[in-house]
Amino acid sequence: MTPAARVAAAIDILGLVDALGRPADRVVDRWYRGHRFAGSKDRVAINAMVYGVLRQRAKLAWIIEKCGDRQLVGPRLMVLAQLVLDRGEDQSCVKALFDSSRFGPPALEQHELDLLAAIWRCGAHPTGLPGWVEANCPEWLFHEVLGYLGDSTGAEFAAMQRRPPLDLRVNTLKATPEEAARALAEENVVAERCPHASTGLRIAGRASVLGTRAYREGLVEVQDEGSQVAAALVQAQPGQTVIDLCAGAGGKSLALAAALMNRGVIHACDVNGSRLRRMAPRLWRAGVSIVEAYEISGTDDPWFAGHLASADRVLIDAPCTGTGTIRRNPDLAWRLSPADTERNVSMQRALLVRAADLVRPGGRLVYATCSLLEAENEQRVAEFLSEHPNFGPVPVGEVWTRVLDSPAPWERDCVLLTPRRYGTDGFFIAILERRE
Repeated sequence: MTPAARVAAAIDILGLVDALGRPADRVVDRWYRGHRFAGSKDRVAINAMVYGVLRQRAKLAWIIEKCGDRQLVGPRLMVLAQLVLDRGEDQSCVKALFDSSRFGPPALEQHELDLLAAIWRCGAHPTGLPGWVEANCPEWLFHEVLGYLGDSTGAEFAAMQRRPPLDLRVNTLKATPEEAARALAEENVVAERCPHASTGLRIAGRASVLGTRAYREGLVEVQDEGSQVAAALVQAQPGQTVIDLCAGAGGKSLALAAALMNRGVIHACDVNGSRLRRMAPRLWRAGVSIVEAYEISGTDDPWFAGHLASADRVLIDAPCTGTGTIRRNPDLAWRLSPADTERNVSMQRALLVRAADLVRPGGRLVYATCSLLEAENEQRVAEFLSEHPNFGPVPVGEVWTRVLDSPAPWERDCVLLTPRRYGTDGFFIAILERRE
């Protein structure tokens, strides 16, 4: 593909992201499946433009509006602005990329040339940006997080604008972290220990892991360290009964099975049957035999009645806005609305109430989200505890030092992992114990 054709492709993909309202990575994959002539170098260049825009969407839009007009904001001029501000292309180079060639974008019109010149004069580091623009998120979302994280909000959003590392969880049923790292090194994949999770490896630089022997033979699974921490804080013990209530494709169920040393039982439940079915090959590859998967219809499913007070541990990785994963999904913030939070809160309430009935006396309910919103985190736990006096909080620090490799956060009963403070995706975790 020519450089101009790559620019046209980036504009096309960004238009689809806006029109379809689907996660950008899925839109990008779909576009490539329909345009197989795009080679590996083409994909690298196109992805750089697409994700460059998505990671600076608010800033680019703000500059376009400042230099031109609100009505001008769209994929075409967002790419134009990104070429100038992020890549440092001069005006003549940018103009040449909009060349009206067979596969390139149409030539710039006069108002676009005027805008290009204004953006060039503005420079890559304009002053006076509002906080939500620097954070690259909608204004309403910025203020929601600001009310929760306070003065650290700007730094946390800045951390979420950086590309995240690739973390792996070592399957201790098959290997130690040292053995897995050596296996990866044999195929030129350099991995180092994660700072918190005792089973975590972090890949240095960019590498393809899925084709390695270590992955094919089940020595490692791709899993962010924050998710590994959440699973570790369940503190599952061999022989126990564990319920993974929102299991999805089974990442935490696999981690729990390793903690149980493949002894006991794990009930992995989810309303999404297609996601649950993706668990089967992962279980086989990992050598896990204690996971039983159940597709449930919701919190009123008859399955709950058959498992009352049966579990030593119940994990709820609750449906949420996913705001803690923005560094992996830079378009996510723009697909959210306050209505999404309200809908999630309703589901979280229902899940906590039903999960409480599954915990046997002395057992624990672990509530987790990948959210940076207080309404989905502390507020839900506080409301639950006020309505369930037979449950009480277990300070996370008491468990942390037993199952993780870093100093415990003692300041609160719960913990909020964040990209800046912990180097993980955003994860909230609270441990609640049934005391009767």
